[in-house]
Amino acid sequence: MTERVVIVETPRLILGTWLPSDRDLFREINADPKVMEFFPFRRSHEEADTFLAKLNGMLKEDGLGFYAVVLKETQEPVGFCGLSRPNLPSVFPEQTVEIGWRLATRFWGNGYATEAAKGLLDWAFVARNLDAVISFAVEANHRSTGVMKRLGLHRIEGLDFDHPRVPDNYPHLKRHVVYAVTRDEWKRQMASRA
Repeated sequence: MTERVVIVETPRLILGTWLPSDRDLFREINADPKVMEFFPFRRSHEEADTFLAKLNGMLKEDGLGFYAVVLKETQEPVGFCGLSRPNLPSVFPEQTVEIGWRLATRFWGNGYATEAAKGLLDWAFVARNLDAVISFAVEANHRSTGVMKRLGLHRIEGLDFDHPRVPDNYPHLKRHVVYAVTRDEWKRQMASRA
């Protein structure tokens, strides 16, 4: 039996590697028009399965990637949250690390995305000793930018960009806003909350 490798624990959540039993939840997220509202595509079951295998492969390579977010109490997966390299050389330096998340809509409104991302930022700055983490989203995606603000990330207006991988026939999805936090800023925030 495959066991989940736990990377981060928060009061209510576990972030870790994906299990075969998480596949249905991952398919649900990738096909849901509400979750994917600010993306120019949905994924079929087959495409979601291929992407899920890729995500688990990324975790084995360098520890960065998108982890399953699981409720501690029930062991039920609710979505994912992770750190990755955006691979947008025309926009960000190669060493840039971004944080991102997606949850199934039935789990929205419980603070899980904020809690998972906070735990992952702690891990990024303490265990991984990263210098800074960014996050970006379509300008109109106020749910995601709201999480960024709750996490203490701040807008870097000079870095707003038109996403090069968004097709031109989706002009409303091209413009992205960028938020960021440095390790020193994060540590100061955590100290002030203690």
